Amino acid sequence: MPGKFYEELEPGTTFRHSLGRTITEADNLLFCSLTMNFQPLHVNEDFASKTQFGTRIVNGLLTMSLVIGMSVADLTDGTIVANLGYENIKHPQPVFHGDTIYAETTIVAKRESKSRPECGIVTMTHIGRNQTGVTVVEVTRSALFLKRLA
Repeated sequence: MPGKFYEELEPGTTFRHSLGRTITEADNLLFCSLTMNFQPLHVNEDFASKTQFGTRIVNGLLTMSLVIGMSVADLTDGTIVANLGYENIKHPQPVFHGDTIYAETTIVAKRESKSRPECGIVTMTHIGRNQTGVTVVEVTRSALFLKRLA
C-alpha cells in the first residue's frame, strides 16, 4: 500500500507532498454550492470588491480539505482507519482564484490505541502554502492508523 503504517510514522518527520494544485473559480463555486455555503465573500464579486480583499476569496474549508487531500498518497492511502479530530485550524492569509497550493505534513505525536491493538493514533500538522510560499492554512489532525501485520 502506498500509505504509511503506524510504525513508519515518527514524530518530527516532515513529508513535502509533491503535487501542487491551482484553485480555480469553478472549484470554489462548486465547493460552496456542494456545502451550501453562500457567504458573499466567496460567491459575490460585487460584495467582495468592497471588502479589504478587493475580490472574492476561496472558501477556507476548501483550502483545508485540499491540503489534507494532498497528503493521502504519501501518508494514508490504504492505511488509515478513521480521522479522529481536527484542531488548531488557522487561515493566516486568504487564497484567491488562481493561487496554487502546495502542502507539507509533519508528524507531531503518536501513541498506541487503547481500544484497538491493531492500530495506533498519529497526530499530524498539515501546512498549505501558496505559490509564493506564504502559509494559507495550518491544521492539526489526529487519525487512527493501521499497524503492520506481524
